[in-house]
Amino acid sequence: MRKLHVDGNFLLALLINLVFHWEGSIPAWILLILHFVIGLSVKWFWIALGLWMLGMILWMMLVGKFYTWAAKCGNTPDPPKKNVNPYSVGQKDRSTKN
Repeated sequence: MRKLHVDGNFLLALLINLVFHWEGSIPAWILLILHFVIGLSVKWFWIALGLWMLGMILWMMLVGKFYTWAAKCGNTPDPPKKNVNPYSVGQKDRSTKN
């Protein structure tokens, strides 16, 4: 089986994940709008945005660990089995049968 060489850039993968899952940052953007409308502190925007990014980083690390574990489990070789197919018996085995 072909082994996958994983040596990607974590920051590039994080950026792509942040773009694909932008809807997780909606609470942060609502807090930023509330900052301009009612004067809510802007620190809440940064906290919400940081929590969203931290969640994405933790999710990527969890999926990465699961992927490496699954790849390790799938790459274990099968134990050798006895050949019981009568049509593929070797020349040495044929002489002992007769």
